[in-house]
Amino acid sequence: MPISVRRRFPIFTRRIHGNPLAYLDSAATTQKPLAVLSAMDDFYRRHCANPRRGLHQLGVEATAMVEDVRQEVAAFIGGRPEEVIFTSGTTAGINLVAYGWAPLALRAGDTVLVSLLEHHSNFVPWQQLATLHRWRVQFIPVGAGGKLDTRWLRTHLHRRVKLVCITHTSNALGTQPPLPAVVSAAHRVGARVLVDAAQAVAHQSIDVQRLDCDFLAFSGHKMYGPMGVGVLWGRAELLRQSRPFHYGGEMIRQVRQRGTTFADSPAKFEAGTQNAGGIVGLGAAIRWIKQLGFRAIARHERQLMVYALRRLSALPGVVRYGPAGVVGRGPVISFNLRGVHAHDVAQILDARGIAVRAGHHCAMPLMEQLKVPSTVRVSFGAYNIKEDVDRLIKGLKEVQRIFSGK
Repeated sequence: MPISVRRRFPIFTRRIHGNPLAYLDSAATTQKPLAVLSAMDDFYRRHCANPRRGLHQLGVEATAMVEDVRQEVAAFIGGRPEEVIFTSGTTAGINLVAYGWAPLALRAGDTVLVSLLEHHSNFVPWQQLATLHRWRVQFIPVGAGGKLDTRWLRTHLHRRVKLVCITHTSNALGTQPPLPAVVSAAHRVGARVLVDAAQAVAHQSIDVQRLDCDFLAFSGHKMYGPMGVGVLWGRAELLRQSRPFHYGGEMIRQVRQRGTTFADSPAKFEAGTQNAGGIVGLGAAIRWIKQLGFRAIARHERQLMVYALRRLSALPGVVRYGPAGVVGRGPVISFNLRGVHAHDVAQILDARGIAVRAGHHCAMPLMEQLKVPSTVRVSFGAYNIKEDVDRLIKGLKEVQRIFSGK
């Protein structure tokens, strides 16, 4: 990836504690290219109005801009515009399925299968609602290298399983479960599949038709777009069966004292004033990714992963978690330094301008299975360069020197 890509991100002009920024936390949020910042600035400067409300010129323009992005999102993931619901992010999308579809589709005694790779946002809603509705939740275990136990899954799929919740790419380990096999097995017993694609959409092409999933959620801020905007895609027939999760303006057909009728999807799931500026930014992010091309992005990130794994493997005292190589994983590396807490590693690196994530990564059940309280996580984006990895390794050596007392 040419250095010119990095120059499109204004944040890399910053110095952190006197050092250039080496940002290795893209799994938490990606930095934003100038194209996204400019698109949002243009909306608020020249087109700011409520979508789907005013008949004046600004209102018409804002509505058109939002609906144009809906078309772009649909094309980006292989869906139809009426199946694309704008949300505040992946968490909101998953909760919409949990509160809007699941209570109508599941009965007491039915089962939801949730993988132990999941972020809390695809774990906690099912845990909480299962108690409320007397559903049964079972957790798909993870084996060596963070690999999903597909044998366990096959033996636990039966007619009372109504939903399988699974990540496309683990935010904690980078593990990518074999989604085609999971979806196919689930559908054979009549179960629906919800995919958390938050960690995938910036790194590889997603096609809901090829995946054959039933719901898919992702966030704009994980794919070079703004925070506070995301997408839930759902099969049209399932969205028709779902009830709104939020109620308010612009999601209704008619309101009377005796009752209310709702608009069709997607409007019935988009109550209140939309985050139009964020949606415009999401559209700009999609165009930016398409211009760069997933092939180029994947090749660049794979090269960085190979280099980083090699450098880390040569460093004594590094304990890695997740897949051994680059096959079947996203651009995420999770590790610890023996004898050093992950938070200490992150703080010392930060003092040198190197941003990594330390903690349980909102995946505490997974950390429990790995028998570690926390890890250091390094994650890459299109703007990262080999020098970022070199600085990471140099910083880790400094951490080891400090804690060795030498």
